[in-house]
Amino acid sequence: MPARTAYPLQLPGLTATDDIDTVINWGLGADSSAYLARMLTDPAGHGIDLDRTAVLYMATGSEWPETRLLAEEFILPLLREHGVRFVQLARNGHLAADGITVLDDSRHAERLHTRGAWTLWEEMETVGTVPQQAGTRKCSLRAKGDVGDRWILAVMGGRPFRQIIGFNADEAGRCLKDQANSKLAGRTGEFPLVDWGWGRKECEGYLLERFNVHWPKSYCTFCCFPISMGSLPAHMERMRAHPGIAGEVLRLEYTAMSLNPNAKLYGKKSLLELFDPTQERDQACLEAFQRELDMPWALYRVRRLFLLSADGGHRPVMRSTERIGLGRPAQLAHKLTAVSQRFGIAVERDHQYGRARAWLRPRRPAWPMAEELFATAPARVIDKKDKNFEQHWDALVSGPAAQLPFV
Repeated sequence: MPARTAYPLQLPGLTATDDIDTVINWGLGADSSAYLARMLTDPAGHGIDLDRTAVLYMATGSEWPETRLLAEEFILPLLREHGVRFVQLARNGHLAADGITVLDDSRHAERLHTRGAWTLWEEMETVGTVPQQAGTRKCSLRAKGDVGDRWILAVMGGRPFRQIIGFNADEAGRCLKDQANSKLAGRTGEFPLVDWGWGRKECEGYLLERFNVHWPKSYCTFCCFPISMGSLPAHMERMRAHPGIAGEVLRLEYTAMSLNPNAKLYGKKSLLELFDPTQERDQACLEAFQRELDMPWALYRVRRLFLLSADGGHRPVMRSTERIGLGRPAQLAHKLTAVSQRFGIAVERDHQYGRARAWLRPRRPAWPMAEELFATAPARVIDKKDKNFEQHWDALVSGPAAQLPFV
């Protein structure tokens, strides 16, 4: 797991204070919510001085509606009742230099601010991708871990403090990784649910007994991990309960797959193929998807480089995405087909949803390699080119591929 970003200590509007020595991360899910609810029955008995404690929530922008409603109905009243300092944070932009925003910092919070100026959704959509299952949860580190660390660095000023994390007793491995990779000065991580022996089942059971509600998992609507968490059936039921959200996520995935056929949301499975158009509730989601596609589209030129490092390992894939023109899906598909045929290049068409794709330089089976294609997709992806892309492209690609004369 990579180290979290080391942010500058001083941030506008935030100064080091001496009244906080405990930070509790609240992710809205069953685990951290169960901890807060039980701890607040006897804070001192659980080793918590509420006058010197802050609860942190980092907004990603795409929380499920029922999770927000449960948090506002049951946990926020407890925080207000006990006068707990509740700090709500969000990232300001794609770059670390954009900073963070304190959405609310109060001991009487009335509402949950679930999004700020920047969201993970916007980051994914503007670059035409989806979260990746392989490797670490980089999206969570960017939108949550780094944001919380930045606030802590500014407020703690390097003083010793405790950070309470809601990993449950089924997640001992995550505790070890957290301890090994934290770079915050003076930090001691604590995992009370592990100490209590509370796994996911115990956390959900406590909340059910306490509040008479089932507390669902907390994660972004477009998260790729339900399939690896073993909760894909429950996730699909959530989608069916919120067809508008399902339509948005389907558009996100469809756009990413237009530019890269391998960008399926669940690795080998796409969200789209999990819906059965013969089922009424699934059909509602697919109809919402069709409505989402009713927007301006663009024709994109996409190039990728798959390079080797000096020791022969695989380097991160480099990409250049250029918007060639705007139009309606059928118009752009016709244009791409007509021009490609003149050059003997086949065009892949999705007549149901509108995509067209032409490969000028297909991907080879072995690294190093380059690929180049033209594709149509909803016009939400911005022009983006990795640093030194052209230099590496010219060094690898010998002889130009057929160039389609788009204007």
